Order: sequence, then structure tokens, then C-alpha cells
Amino acid sequence: MWVVEGYMSKDNDSQIGLVLLAFVMGAVTGAASALLFTPATGEEARRYLNDRAHEGKGRAKDAAQRGREFVRQQREQLSTAVDRGRDVYERARERAAGSGADDTGHREDESVEG
Repeated sequence: MWVVEGYMSKDNDSQIGLVLLAFVMGAVTGAASALLFTPATGEEARRYLNDRAHEGKGRAKDAAQRGREFVRQQREQLSTAVDRGRDVYERARERAAGSGADDTGHREDESVEG
């Protein structure tokens, strides 16, 4: 994951996907284990699996929604930071142009040599 000035990059989207995949795989493994080790009838086992599948689906939807909201908030914060940085740069450039300084901060009539 790349971090730029406190903000995460697009790699965060893929990490959310990996977390969701791991969650679903864990739920499936748990359900299969429950089937193998429970002394329940076939109907009870199917009902149990169906209930757990619905719970897992709901949890996955909630986690996906939270992930989308997190990404949206991070994008907004990054966009705001970029806009602020652009504004500061433009103001500094305008000040430098108004003072007769070039991009290095030296006045046009100043000698760079000591």
C-alpha cells in the first residue's frame, strides 16, 4: 500500500476486496465444518447453512458499503488537499510574479553570484 502525505492510494480498493473475499471464504469454510461435525438431520443442516449464508451475505453487504463510504471520504479529503495545494501554489506564484522574482525566488535584477 502506498501512502502519500497521509492518504492511501487506489491500492486500498483492492485491499477491501481481499478482505471481503477472505470473509466469504471463512464463512464457507465454517459452514462446511459445521455440516461435517454436527449431529443434525439433513433438513436442520440445510436450514442452518441457509441462515448462516443469509447472515454472511448481510455482513458482506454491510462491509462493502462501509468500504465504499471510506473510499469516498478518502477521495474527498485528497481532492480537498490537492485543491488547497493548488491554491497555495497559485498565490505564491502570483506573489513572486508581482515582486519581480523568477521561479527560483530571485529578483530579475539580482545577481545569483554571491
